[in-house]
Amino acid sequence: MAYRLLIVEDSPELLEATGDFYREEDAGLWDVVTASDGNDALARVTGEDFDLMILDIMLPGASGFDICKAARKRSDCPIIFVTALGSENNVLKGYETGCDDYVVKPFSLRQLYAKSLALLKRAKKSQEGEHLSCGAITLDKKTMLVRVSGREIAINAREYFLLVYLLENKGSVLTRQAILEHVWSDDLEVNDRVVDNTIRRLRASLGSASGQIKTMIGRGYRITED
Repeated sequence: MAYRLLIVEDSPELLEATGDFYREEDAGLWDVVTASDGNDALARVTGEDFDLMILDIMLPGASGFDICKAARKRSDCPIIFVTALGSENNVLKGYETGCDDYVVKPFSLRQLYAKSLALLKRAKKSQEGEHLSCGAITLDKKTMLVRVSGREIAINAREYFLLVYLLENKGSVLTRQAILEHVWSDDLEVNDRVVDNTIRRLRASLGSASGQIKTMIGRGYRITED
């Protein structure tokens, strides 16, 4: 799978050199999109998805700051400013606007590439941690949405946190005591029966996927792919 990279730079020579470097360094890894005009880039970030952005700040039309602000309204993708503006105020403004790194010209393409890979790896790892899945069940921790076979279902808060705990430990047997300590850590009055009742309600909410939660007699519960 290729990662979509947006490079915004008004110097034709630097734009071409940067784009070619990414295409050639890891052939097939990058789908490089370029823009030399701020307004063109602004239209792209408000209507398209990217995995990484490299933005100049001083551009014809919208500035790199404007582009970054617009991008942050719809995406958490890594953004690197590459600019001749090296004053402390500009650097601070860059980070306040939402960039992940700030590189001052002149710069090394190899170092920029290394920063890009590191940021992309960190972003992908973070995104993976936000999405949990097992069999027909998917859960988005960012939006707190739960789906079974793509259909959104409604569950209460305690069922949600129980499901998160099961999914984060899928395949593993979780004792009732472990579930109590993790999901009901704020309530010392609960007992094993509360766990069993919540499991029962969660299964009912999951409908066709209810069988994925297995009862391990005398041990606890685990969630499986089928």
